[in-house]
Amino acid sequence: MGKIRGGGGWQAAETSQQRIKDTRKRRGEAAESVFLAKAVSMGFGVAKPWGDSERYDFILDSGEKLWRVQLKSAYVGSKEGGYTVHAFGNESRVAYTAAEVDVVVGYVVPEQAWYVIPIGAFAGIKSMKLFPASRRMRSKHEKYREAWCWMCCGRAGMGVVRRCVAGAGCRVTG
Repeated sequence: MGKIRGGGGWQAAETSQQRIKDTRKRRGEAAESVFLAKAVSMGFGVAKPWGDSERYDFILDSGEKLWRVQLKSAYVGSKEGGYTVHAFGNESRVAYTAAEVDVVVGYVVPEQAWYVIPIGAFAGIKSMKLFPASRRMRSKHEKYREAWCWMCCGRAGMGVVRRCVAGAGCRVTG
């Protein structure tokens, strides 16, 4: 960080690289809050690991299994309307493995679209291009859109029953 002279003395001045990192981190934090609300509304128990040392962002409790979830948010699409979800960290380009993460949840913010992707779907690739709004460029990954079902349906927990609705994903029922 550089320093600038101001009012009562020297103050730290942000570099453009620091502003970009802060913006990315703040956007990620905003997406995490939306994810938390979404997961709780579906009846999942949610835990957040302390600190940033784990390769996953959340632990979801479906009632029968604990799922390690890495959340990835996309804010800006390509000119073709595609959004990229990476299966690696922002600080390193080392791909997540099944020993570290069970699920990558991609959240395309402008479209409010959720993609629930098992880590095995990233075998041999490090990213996926998603096209939630495009009618012309249907992504082969659309099968993961709102695919919460494979983690939760048919399980009861904390008074919440989840059932799969054909073609509509998982729905919370009484």
